[in-house]
Amino acid sequence: MENNIERDEKSVFSLIRYTSEEGVEFWAARLFGKLLGYAEYRNFLPVIDKAKTACKNSGHDPAEHFEVFSESVQIGSGASREMDSIALSRYACYLVVQNADPAKPIVAEAQTYFAVQTRRQELSDEGKDFVELQEGEKRILLRDEVKKHNSQLVEAAKGAGVKTNLDYAIFQNHGYKGLYGGLDAKGIHRRKGLKRSQKILDHMGSTELAANLFRATQAEEKLRREKIQGKQNANKAHYEVGKKVRETIEDIGGTMPEELPVAESIKVLERQKKKELENRGE
Repeated sequence: MENNIERDEKSVFSLIRYTSEEGVEFWAARLFGKLLGYAEYRNFLPVIDKAKTACKNSGHDPAEHFEVFSESVQIGSGASREMDSIALSRYACYLVVQNADPAKPIVAEAQTYFAVQTRRQELSDEGKDFVELQEGEKRILLRDEVKKHNSQLVEAAKGAGVKTNLDYAIFQNHGYKGLYGGLDAKGIHRRKGLKRSQKILDHMGSTELAANLFRATQAEEKLRREKIQGKQNANKAHYEVGKKVRETIEDIGGTMPEELPVAESIKVLERQKKKELENRGE
């Protein structure tokens, strides 16, 4: 495969995207793994194996998305050596980042990027304009990811000793307080002007959802990695993660989550999407 890097988009994941002589896009596994924080390719291979299994379980042929090829790798002193690598399709990359170590900061960004890019391709195949649907589609994708990782966070919290619904509500509030500058769920409701019956996550835009996805994935990983035990320790860990995410947003000059505008209920978008599918007979 001829490695012609396309540099037509700002994301680092677009900058390392290659195209074959046939015009097929792919990502080289060795470079992709390094970008995700895996210094040794051998440590990245188990992640690829999990992604292959997920690909097969979803009804796709792994051979169509994970293609072995020979890659020239620098080995020092200007010398290079031909080594086996894997050409990952966009869908393969999506599966890989879903199985990568969430403790690595760039993994959350990669999950968002490939979820959106995969949906972009689906819309393109359907003849739709992604630009017009971008924010709504991103919100639906990210909301689904937050739901999934919140479930995993619940399990990790239970393992740390957060047992009852009240315990978990307190645990969740600690994460919110860290991320939202001291505001708990009720405080966020008031700040955003939401009714008690309205769920916070349903009225978040894509930027705010991404921040909360990062909080959830990192909190889960911290609880598991550090084998944290005890409700108070779990609450403290969740607060620290939320605060760290907030500090990261501040460092890059981003808008604090409590200052972001309230979005239209995501349920409206989901109903619209369901209606579109029904009109197409799906």
